[in-house]
Amino acid sequence: MTEMLKVRMQEGYPTPRGAFWDGQGTNFAVFSAYATKVELCLFSPDGQTETTRVELPEYTDQIWHGYLPDVAPGTIYGYRVHGPYEPTEGLRFNHNKLLLDPYACAHFGELQWNPAIFGYQMESGDDLTFDERDSAPFVPKCIVVDPNFDWTGSRAHKPGRWENTIIYEMHVKGFTKLNQLVPEHLRGTYEGLGTKEVLDYIKSLGVTTVELLPIHTFVDDSNLLEKGLKNYWGYNTIGFFAPDPRYACKKEDSLREFKEMVARFHDAGLEVVLDVVYNHTAEGNELGPTLSFKGIDNISYYRLLPDNKRYYINDTGTGNTLNVSNGRVIQLVTDSLRYWVEQTNIDGFRFDLGTILAREPNGFDNNSGFLKACMQDPVLAKVKLIAEPWDCGPGGYQVGGFPPGWAEWNDKFRDTTRDFWKGDALASAMTERLCASGDLFNHQGRRPWASVNFITAHDGFTLNDLVTYNDKHNEANGEDNKDGNNNNRSWNCGAEGPTDDPEINRLRERQIRNMLATLLLAQGTPMMVAGDEFGRTQQGNNNAYCQDSEISWLNWDIKEKGQSLIAFVRKLTGLRHKYPILRKNLFLDGQFQEDLGVKDVTWINANGKEMEDANWGDSDMRCFGMLLDGRAQTTGVRQRGHLATLLLVINVHHDLVNFIMPASTAGEEWTLLIDTNEPEKAEGVKKKTGEEYGVTARSLLLLGIDAVAE
Repeated sequence: MTEMLKVRMQEGYPTPRGAFWDGQGTNFAVFSAYATKVELCLFSPDGQTETTRVELPEYTDQIWHGYLPDVAPGTIYGYRVHGPYEPTEGLRFNHNKLLLDPYACAHFGELQWNPAIFGYQMESGDDLTFDERDSAPFVPKCIVVDPNFDWTGSRAHKPGRWENTIIYEMHVKGFTKLNQLVPEHLRGTYEGLGTKEVLDYIKSLGVTTVELLPIHTFVDDSNLLEKGLKNYWGYNTIGFFAPDPRYACKKEDSLREFKEMVARFHDAGLEVVLDVVYNHTAEGNELGPTLSFKGIDNISYYRLLPDNKRYYINDTGTGNTLNVSNGRVIQLVTDSLRYWVEQTNIDGFRFDLGTILAREPNGFDNNSGFLKACMQDPVLAKVKLIAEPWDCGPGGYQVGGFPPGWAEWNDKFRDTTRDFWKGDALASAMTERLCASGDLFNHQGRRPWASVNFITAHDGFTLNDLVTYNDKHNEANGEDNKDGNNNNRSWNCGAEGPTDDPEINRLRERQIRNMLATLLLAQGTPMMVAGDEFGRTQQGNNNAYCQDSEISWLNWDIKEKGQSLIAFVRKLTGLRHKYPILRKNLFLDGQFQEDLGVKDVTWINANGKEMEDANWGDSDMRCFGMLLDGRAQTTGVRQRGHLATLLLVINVHHDLVNFIMPASTAGEEWTLLIDTNEPEKAEGVKKKTGEEYGVTARSLLLLGIDAVAE
């Protein structure tokens, strides 16, 4: 080791955690309940040479801390933590391993999968052994950052109303990597995503909110690298405060570039939501590497088997589970969330495997410590919180089970909609899904927006592939097509994969429009995936987590068919924004309100009459209407509304159905707004009540009475 520089360490403060620069020096503070000593290591600007190693002198309330004058932003650092190495007791301290600061706001360098990064002698396969090799040459390091940023203009931005939200899920790199409108050196970066051409396109789609796949620093798994693959999606976090430098033009400026990107989105009137992974880390199980948490305080940060603390509870399927029953870990997560809101202006979060965060030792608890912490937090109360309400552990499926204030991914909407348009679900199964799944979410004053409706997401088939493949085709993942879900609820419409058959292609295109229309015209919060608006394909790969390649990247060579679909999506989002009745803030219940003389929703048979119980039980009934009465109350105040009245007609029958226009006190003439069989058909076709409209096989209509903007 090189000769250490003599430094004058001061006592510093236990808060804030991490490396905090005050303009004259930097305070370092790190939590560990069981460590016996913590050493701060400083490195040369290239991160290769350890120049200084100094002990943090103070220990206050389980926080080790110290202050170094003249340590400025850009300084590269890490920790070595001393303590007992007793894996059977859950203790895995090894001061030979350089560790990332859990609160570091920027990382430098990449992980190299060398045996020295393991706390035990990796070659032995025995985690009870102790490894004395220095891991510093092979691990990423931390950077002291300057938190200052000029948010001029963007600071005035506030998250939009939930009921107006349309979410657009996307990947930072994949969205621009092949986009010719983005300068080549910016493609695949934060800066590239913030270019005017990209933002203009996203804004033109009518979406309000982008949801970015994980941008917290993450690790590429060794088994993937050995196969020439990468952890493309990023669900393998190692730093909860640092934007991953792989998406930065200048890696040392990753935080600034990320903030600049967010500012540009806000300037364009778009919200930014982060997909976050607080359920596990990249350190794996007892045989995984020692990179940060495991070497700082393994027994506090992770859930361990109560009767054998050598091993980890694995409710995530990734080897470990973050211990959010521990107060300091709850603090870490909530500090991280507040940091992204207060320092980077993020508008909300989608929590991967969100059930994990609500687990206590006895299982899922919607009054868990973490959920209570979020509920009372004045910063988090102002942003959007979205749970993926399931995990791999016992009782992990919790759709509808999160407390008020949370939205949740609704996979029942996904599954029912896929089954319905495939012909495998009855019409009665769709009614709750079209009404924001009140059977799941209408409790404790929750609102329809709590149901985040989606048909596709990053995980699974694209919408194009959903109507093109019956089976997954994941051979490129190197697992003999054994990975990924086999139950896709997909239908190839008559041929597996691309075809020249014009009838099959027309049906596929119509099915895509049908599902997009179902998504964007249903009550609740719609979420679509980037590229679905022009028919992006992954060649049948339904698990492209490891494909940092053209399989995952959006291909912007959009043909006429794709351009037509983009125009159709714009029409749908335009209608959703134009007509508030499509995004009501009250659940529809279909009950007649005698004092108002109105039903909020009426289900219509193809004969134009209201559906009867016997109709719902008819397995041959494949065409029905959903009449949304604009006179129904729009708030809790008991008074009539003044919105347009709309009629959604859905036909999943394999043949044309003559649908009789129902009577409505709103008027006597229906105006066509959407026909998925003729997407470019001019609006304005009129049909009087009692007249027939020939609804094409497997198609959807939207009509209105007095359909003017409110």
